[in-house]
Amino acid sequence: MSETAPGQELPTDREDLTWERFGSAVRELATAVVASGFVPDVVVAVARGGLPPGGAIAYALGTKAVGTLNVEFYTGVDERLPDPVVLPPLLDTAALHGLSALLVDDVADTGETLALVQRLMTPHCLEVRTAVLYAKPHSVVDPDFVWRRTARWITFPWSALPPVTA
Repeated sequence: MSETAPGQELPTDREDLTWERFGSAVRELATAVVASGFVPDVVVAVARGGLPPGGAIAYALGTKAVGTLNVEFYTGVDERLPDPVVLPPLLDTAALHGLSALLVDDVADTGETLALVQRLMTPHCLEVRTAVLYAKPHSVVDPDFVWRRTARWITFPWSALPPVTA
């Protein structure tokens, strides 16, 4: 999440993920999943930041079943709600019964979003594993699959520019 409101500035110590590096990152994450022997029946992406990596990882793994759950936590640069909040539309958890799921997000910063979604999915799934492009050292969740670990602020290519307005 790198949009800035007027008067807000991006942290100077940051990592910029390019679309090209994103492609490589997804292939490396998919390779790690395959090497582990885990075969997900479904990939669930955490919207919005997890949509690009979730879809790309599903393609890389050849997994056609893809779901999404929309969770709001960040409200600005390094600003967040007290707790993550699930937004509609909701994930059909009944359809996950007995499936192995790969839960994908862009970053495990605090890890609270991943922890929430993992808690929601676990009672319905045979197994839930997590994959992120980046994990921060203070995350409450240590994801199963991580492309890079960093304490820096990350600028993602899909959120580097502000929303288009009239």
